[in-house]
Amino acid sequence: MQSNTAAKTKTSSAVRSRLWINMLQHKYMYALALPGILFFILFKFVPMWGLLLAFKEYNPYSGYTGSEWVGLKHFAELFGDDNFYRMLRNTFAINLFGLILMFPVPILLALMLNEVRHEVFKRLNQSVVYLPHFLSWVVVASMTFFILSSDVGIVNKLLSDSGHETIAFLSEPNYFWGLITLQNMWKEAGWGTIIFLAAMAGVDPQRYEAAVMDGAGRFRQIWHITLPAIRPTIIILLILRLGHMADVGFEQVLLMINPLVVSVAEVFDTYAYTHGILKGQISVGITVGMFKGVVGLILVLAANYTVKKMGQEGIY
Repeated sequence: MQSNTAAKTKTSSAVRSRLWINMLQHKYMYALALPGILFFILFKFVPMWGLLLAFKEYNPYSGYTGSEWVGLKHFAELFGDDNFYRMLRNTFAINLFGLILMFPVPILLALMLNEVRHEVFKRLNQSVVYLPHFLSWVVVASMTFFILSSDVGIVNKLLSDSGHETIAFLSEPNYFWGLITLQNMWKEAGWGTIIFLAAMAGVDPQRYEAAVMDGAGRFRQIWHITLPAIRPTIIILLILRLGHMADVGFEQVLLMINPLVVSVAEVFDTYAYTHGILKGQISVGITVGMFKGVVGLILVLAANYTVKKMGQEGIY
């Protein structure tokens, strides 16, 4: 028994020694990674202690440790809320719209940009499609209002001038999910091309030259060379995207919601804001965030498992 313990201690000491030697040999690489490591420790791992407040009735005067322990009370209230299934439907519907309609757009846009041979024109187009990403949602919502509103919207003014009836784009529930998706598409599609363009840049040019010699056109080259080369990147980003299926852009929805579309616009993020911030129920807001995190984790694990079973590389 003592010999086994001594052997384990010796092995552990040898591992630590090799680790320190490796860190000294690559000290500049570790120094470069240090800000990122500190960021995740300070802003990702340390705040996880706050999840305990989901099981407490947080009172600012009693503090973090002095608040009353209530167990699963807040989860029971969340799942028993009359609006829970409506929020669940709205959240997943908006994300499904984004997954089906939005996710392929950066791929198609990256494929088109990759086919542009004039470098100056290509860089100019990239800058133009990147630009909306840097606009705040306040600006995007304002632009949407001035384009689609019933009274001052450009589209409705054109419809009215041409003798057609105006359309209540912003107050009709049937349009809300599509409108949110179109806003996301316009704002983020260009920015989403960066990773795909980087993956395409790593494709060996000799493969394209060999395809040309075999008589393959541009579409054949894209289908048989470019898309298979970026498939691992597409799969990884798709898995990570599934991890955010319980998330909806809070600021975007908050700016676009109004009493006429609340039935299709209320999501978990707005619920957490209403109860956690406006009503001061901090524990309820944390409960909603924890629920969303668990749902995202389950979806990522399930998607990664499915992808591995299909013979593809997952995220781990």
